[in-house]
Amino acid sequence: MPVDPAGTGDDAGVVESAPVPATVTKRPGRNFVAAVGVGVLFGAVVLALLYFAKPFFLVLVAAFGCVGVWEFGTALAGRGIKVPLPPLYAVVVADIAAAYFAGLAGLALATAGGVLLLLTWRMITGVADYVRDVTAAVCVAVYVPLLLAFVSLLLAPSDGAHRVLVFIAAVFASDTGGLAVGALIGRHGLAPVISPKKSWEGLAGSLVLSAAVSGWLVWWLLDSSWWYGAVVGVVAALVGTLGDLVESVIKRDLGIKDMSSLLPGHGGVMDRLDSLAAAAPFVWLALTLLAPPG
Repeated sequence: MPVDPAGTGDDAGVVESAPVPATVTKRPGRNFVAAVGVGVLFGAVVLALLYFAKPFFLVLVAAFGCVGVWEFGTALAGRGIKVPLPPLYAVVVADIAAAYFAGLAGLALATAGGVLLLLTWRMITGVADYVRDVTAAVCVAVYVPLLLAFVSLLLAPSDGAHRVLVFIAAVFASDTGGLAVGALIGRHGLAPVISPKKSWEGLAGSLVLSAAVSGWLVWWLLDSSWWYGAVVGVVAALVGTLGDLVESVIKRDLGIKDMSSLLPGHGGVMDRLDSLAAAAPFVWLALTLLAPPG
């Protein structure tokens, strides 16, 4: 099966039975121009809202979370797994709002209430396949709204905009470093069966660039040691890569290439949020411990 040298990104389709080589070879990728255009536009909107309209930034995060839930639910429906979307949308809004206004305790309470809501909602439609469907629904509730809600925890302090910027920049630097180094010298597959595009060389590029960017931003924006920032960058790169691999496994199991085609050159919203969502809790914890709010 042909594979790509890129250090980041997902592959698609159903896993083949034939062995996959550990080396990485070239394969056509996404529409680069469209991907860059969407990325630049997205970055500009995020920065504007982050620094000049925090409430609307939270609305944007919630909107992306709802789209991510819809994409995940639609993909599961293709395999006959029915998750109740209306209560999942409610969980997205509740988790993000509770985390921002009531902190970690509020997020825990909102998540617990959301799980109970999902269990009750699905019960109304009957007994058949109840365990299967509610298990998938709770998985979606954890994978999308719960993880994304940690962005609210990052934003809540007075310097929250800087913290969110460090988080986003660290994850994007990880993606960029992995893609660039993997494309140039990637030869040894990181997880060939799960995501043939990833290489060990790409992972090294992710770690280095994410540590460098995060170290600089933590020193500049949060007035803390660059070394602490480098640790945050390493955490973002490692967990972000793991999140990318997790979504690759999900898509392979569901037999799909992308979660959707909403973003030209990128696939779906969850195809872009996988690394961010996975890294958010760990970056929040690392920044809280190493560069606590003033």
